[in-house]
Amino acid sequence: MAGLLYLVATPIGNLEDITYRAVRVLRESDLIACEDTRQTRKLLDHYEIQKPTISYHEHNEAERAAELASRMAAGAVVALVSDAGMPLVSDPGYRLVRAAIELDVPVQAVPGPSAALTALAASGLPTDSFRFGGFLPSKPGQRAKALEALAHEHATLIFYEAPHRILEALEAIELALGQRPVVVARELTKIHEEYLRGTAAEVRAQLAARDSVRGEITLLIGKATAPAPDDTPLGTAVERLIDGGTARMDAIKQVARQRGLSKREVYDQLLRQK
Repeated sequence: MAGLLYLVATPIGNLEDITYRAVRVLRESDLIACEDTRQTRKLLDHYEIQKPTISYHEHNEAERAAELASRMAAGAVVALVSDAGMPLVSDPGYRLVRAAIELDVPVQAVPGPSAALTALAASGLPTDSFRFGGFLPSKPGQRAKALEALAHEHATLIFYEAPHRILEALEAIELALGQRPVVVARELTKIHEEYLRGTAAEVRAQLAARDSVRGEITLLIGKATAPAPDDTPLGTAVERLIDGGTARMDAIKQVARQRGLSKREVYDQLLRQK
């Protein structure tokens, strides 16, 4: 008889933020697969849960997924947890879920805390439509492209970001997305929880004034607003930017973003106008 795979959400900071069901499931499971066994042990000790643990992280995920799936196929009940929040959300676990499904092992999610949703709820930004993007790329060029691709997304954008990259990320947001409202939610549910609100430049200035930036960070960006209609001919709009010192291709890119067009569409129209 096949066992069972539980995906158990754990606190993102405050250890009280765990459901009765999650505690029961952890107590009843045969084995708890953890992103970091030391981190999970703090939670288990707090609730006096005496169950064996096994490491399951990005560096051993492939082989560990096969091993755990085999044990579940033989009848074991396994609970998968991440260091904080819901497993698989910017954390390992996808391979294990797929392996369990392929072996007809039932998979059940035990819902609970989520840094993205917690930050969204208290951000003051629109919640009717949002898009979670995980971590922004760490390389400047890739990060800029990722943000530019979201320039016309009419939804609140949510990312996780490392504290040592947050100043660079905010600078990139200002360049790619302009004066949109931004919220940096730091150390959610912990003693030093805080929300910094303003434009990307304003929030960056607040953080840059500190000796250092620490803690877990959730970064939110307000949705794009519909631009006012611009009847200026494309050729004129491009030439104005060029006259102001902007390189031709950069001018075409900027006009394309402003009009919601691709660079190719703007370029083709300019050729036709000639």
